[in-house]
Amino acid sequence: MEDDLPTEYDVIVVGTGMTESIVAAAASRIGKRVLHLDSNEYYGGLWATFNFDGLQKWMEDLKTSKSDTREFKPDLGSDEKFLKASNQYSTVENIFEEWFISHDADLPEVSSKDTQTENSGNANFEGAEKSDEHKSVQKETKHWSVDRIKKEYRRFNIDLAPKLLYARGELVELLISSNIARYAEFRAVSRVATYMDDKLVQVPCSRADVFANKTVSVIEKRMLMQLLTSCMDQGADSPEFDGFRDKTFLEYLNTKNLTPIVKHYVIQAIAMVTDKTSCREGVNRTKHFLNSLGRYGNTPFLWPMYGSGELPQCFCRLCAVFGGVYCLKRHLDGVVVREDKCKAILSGKQRLTLEHLVVGQGHLPPEIVASTGENRISRGVFIIDRSIMQGEKENLTLLYYPPEKPGQEAVTIIELGPLTNACPQGLFIVHMTCKRTKNAKEDLAYAVQRFLHAKPLERIVSRTPTDSHTQTVANDQSQEGDKGARDETAVNPMPQVLWSLYLNLPASDIKLNKSAPSNIHLCSGPDLDLDFDFAVNQAKEIFKAMYPSEDFLPRAPDPEEIVLEGEEAPGPKFEGDNSSGENEKQDIEKAEKEE
Repeated sequence: MEDDLPTEYDVIVVGTGMTESIVAAAASRIGKRVLHLDSNEYYGGLWATFNFDGLQKWMEDLKTSKSDTREFKPDLGSDEKFLKASNQYSTVENIFEEWFISHDADLPEVSSKDTQTENSGNANFEGAEKSDEHKSVQKETKHWSVDRIKKEYRRFNIDLAPKLLYARGELVELLISSNIARYAEFRAVSRVATYMDDKLVQVPCSRADVFANKTVSVIEKRMLMQLLTSCMDQGADSPEFDGFRDKTFLEYLNTKNLTPIVKHYVIQAIAMVTDKTSCREGVNRTKHFLNSLGRYGNTPFLWPMYGSGELPQCFCRLCAVFGGVYCLKRHLDGVVVREDKCKAILSGKQRLTLEHLVVGQGHLPPEIVASTGENRISRGVFIIDRSIMQGEKENLTLLYYPPEKPGQEAVTIIELGPLTNACPQGLFIVHMTCKRTKNAKEDLAYAVQRFLHAKPLERIVSRTPTDSHTQTVANDQSQEGDKGARDETAVNPMPQVLWSLYLNLPASDIKLNKSAPSNIHLCSGPDLDLDFDFAVNQAKEIFKAMYPSEDFLPRAPDPEEIVLEGEEAPGPKFEGDNSSGENEKQDIEKAEKEE
């Protein structure tokens, strides 16, 4: 906190969230003096990714930060006004953590006969008979306990705001054009699932998948291909959609004589919208989905390895490479305003002057906030012992689950396995996200009950982690009127929840009032959309407002392309050339031998 920093900057950025980090990188890239501050000791803010221990510490810090009563008495000029910054986590609410397993670390190991496919190292059937299609093996599996999970905390990467990247979305194009993609790794989402006829089924995304799918008739396949081609080639502004500008996407589909299965695929799995979504938005979302198909895999989506919180750090890295100054664990105490401009910020004992202040919504002085937004977020995170839709291999799964009843919100479900480095072998992480109406636990309850067994697991129950057998997820009828003592040998097809966390995050549609200084630029937190387009577009708008004539994040050179001042660029190499004077050395040695 007391470290002295240079006191004059072109841009000061407060918070290391996604939008803030993109703006910082863009400003630094064009040679601006950038200072990037964050009161946390980690990057990402509400976009961060934590290991299990880090997540526990984050929740503890929330409790202490909300009770922070630091007083700050600034030294101001006669015509200056001081606006105190907000507590960045004051809007994180309703945190509820729950364990469903024993605390004991020394539970006995259970020997069980598992059947394992050749494709997966830990795949097995629980309670299944031997099959000619699978190899029978003896395997030792431990009970998962609270202590064991905490002991393996480093193997977890848990996101506060998990998001996917459309293969041709704004962020992927920006990562490629700016050459920032080299800082990150990605894995293609292997399947998109949908809930149909009381079971989970895989959505045919590619042309080959469509024609290989046996649940859709030939006629339905043609219907589907014609509709998708229409959305892809013509777009929402074409005459094809005249008369539906003020109608819903479902109303448009109803005019196409589509079967219920085809309509289900389009609405819930491709466009991922509800019955109330406008025709324009439905067509645009369908086109976005189709446009990204086939670029990096059979689905349109990519997942950032080690979590979504890695991506803000990629932009921070580029900002630092081009001279940006970084200081974590440094608080923003407030801003100094004169007339309609922010002249400086106060941080610790220092006054830091600036031309532009880019600030995350959690740090904004409340006096300049007009609206805290409507689109608040409900989040649920679950550690489970098996996949929600088990297959021949471990999958990275996306599922859009629409409301079951009026008053509910659609839930986006992302399931991550060990191959994404999200969790240890034998476990899965499930993320659920929806718009907040009550609190996170109540908002997500219907989706949790549909796909997960979120009841305490008795110590004597032996459940073996598995990720390789084909499973149909049906209504968990046994949950209704549960007898309390479930038959220990019965096969429960639903994944057992070992640990869960619920929380509510603030809205992304916060707005500043008219009295806000013109050089303060607001960066919203995570939004409800599946991808990062909102954050990227907001960053572009902020950058253009600051520097309208400058290029936004031009390509950064690779390290080998950089020539430092005073160095001579290497000349052309010819066949037989050796570096570092090797040719000259060899000529001298040859002459000595001849003598």
